[in-house]
Amino acid sequence: MFQSHRARLAFFVVCAPTLTLAAKPRPCIPTDEATRMINKDICISAHVYDVVQLPDGTRFLDVCSPQTPDDQCRFTVVSLPEDRADVGELRKYRDADVNIRGIVQPMHGRAGMVLSHARQFYGGPPKFRPNPLLARGFTADQERPPVYDPNLRRQGGHRAFMNSRDQEPLPKK
Repeated sequence: MFQSHRARLAFFVVCAPTLTLAAKPRPCIPTDEATRMINKDICISAHVYDVVQLPDGTRFLDVCSPQTPDDQCRFTVVSLPEDRADVGELRKYRDADVNIRGIVQPMHGRAGMVLSHARQFYGGPPKFRPNPLLARGFTADQERPPVYDPNLRRQGGHRAFMNSRDQEPLPKK
């Protein structure tokens, strides 16, 4: 009897992490609630009324109804020109309900989300962008590391002890 309880407990301890990972993901929230979740990685649920493209190639998913004036629209989804190949064609989402995962950011007086990869429509993360301030002055052609780390320095290159330039002349016989 005691052994069966231990076996059940062991089974639960082993399977508990798997069960928590298999839990249902959080549901997508409407865009009016997303405006209060600045700098959070969330999933939004929206209806795309139109896809607008600027002359520079920047594209917007218009998620506000046509009856809403532009100054009253509090949320936007933007796709930058450099992400066009990764995002793909957006006109197919016109007049469709979509779920998009991303980080809500403040954008010119409203909240918004950058659409940088097509996988965001399926719950995937946005495209990784390295912080330019951390990689400043570094190119892949350089042999040195992008940050100064004393542990990566060659050891014993120039020693202060017994340096050949600091040697005293030997006395003559």
